Amino acid sequence: MIKKTLLFATLTALPSHAQELVVYTYDSFTSEWGPGPLVEAAFEAECDCDVTFVGTGDGAAMVARLQLEGPGTDADVVLGLDTNLIQAARQTGLFTTAPDDLAQPDLPIAWQDDVFVPFDWSYFAFVYESDALANVPASFEELAASDISIVIQDPRSSTPGLGLLMWIDALYGDDAGQIWGGLADNIVTVTPGWSEAYGLFLEGEADMVLSYTTSPAYHLIAEEDAGKDSAMFDEGHYLQVEVAAALAGSDQPELAAQFLRFISSQAFQSELPTTQWMYPAYETDLPEGYDTLNVPEIALLQAPELAADRRDAALALWRNALSQ
Repeated sequence: MIKKTLLFATLTALPSHAQELVVYTYDSFTSEWGPGPLVEAAFEAECDCDVTFVGTGDGAAMVARLQLEGPGTDADVVLGLDTNLIQAARQTGLFTTAPDDLAQPDLPIAWQDDVFVPFDWSYFAFVYESDALANVPASFEELAASDISIVIQDPRSSTPGLGLLMWIDALYGDDAGQIWGGLADNIVTVTPGWSEAYGLFLEGEADMVLSYTTSPAYHLIAEEDAGKDSAMFDEGHYLQVEVAAALAGSDQPELAAQFLRFISSQAFQSELPTTQWMYPAYETDLPEGYDTLNVPEIALLQAPELAADRRDAALALWRNALSQ
């Protein structure tokens, strides 16, 4: 009897397994230099749960994975889609509405969506070494007419690549093929994602790389290098707003809702300027150096439904121009 009593006491003293929240996101978010480890630790301290970030490549690959997995997906939350992918994600029917008590985001645009929750934003731009270019183009036409070499990302797999596609589409519509035709000679290569493209730029393989107006902040703050800049186009710059959403089939709906609320917290938002190198989507102090960044005078953004409608035609123009 004593042995049975001791065994029962030992078993009941063992800690129960913590709830697990599975978050699909892109690879750079989960990297050791990204916000993932910091966000994970902060939320686990608040929720008394285990957070598992699953890298899925880039945002477009994330949607493709969800379409493949369907209602049986392991994801409770998806983090890292943007407005160009919202409609495709919504059409999967896999998402549920966000909590109705979320904080109001602080964005350059009015935000109204009952499913997708913004967490950061910036403007797409071409980044360059400021002492390496004598004549910085101020438009896509000027860039296409120059001998400046660029690296871009594939719009079929990369959210920045898709952002560039929609940026040119927003400006030129059905005439975008002419711009892509002019840019074809400038393009050194098209990479699957942002990290590969930016790495090639840093290695000196191209004069410019498609990135963000906030990218120079990394070099200024982390490396004390003020030599990177973003080219300002008079015609305007396309805005990227990155979002998160909860899966309707999650077995942790309350935990998923808690994570969506956590996104607006200072514990989450304060990490983004120096890990994501993007603007936070909710009001928080920005580190010194962000005040030196270029801010476009014209912000461009197509509504999710319009971006979805225009995507295939824009992609066909891009593919045709670059295959010539």
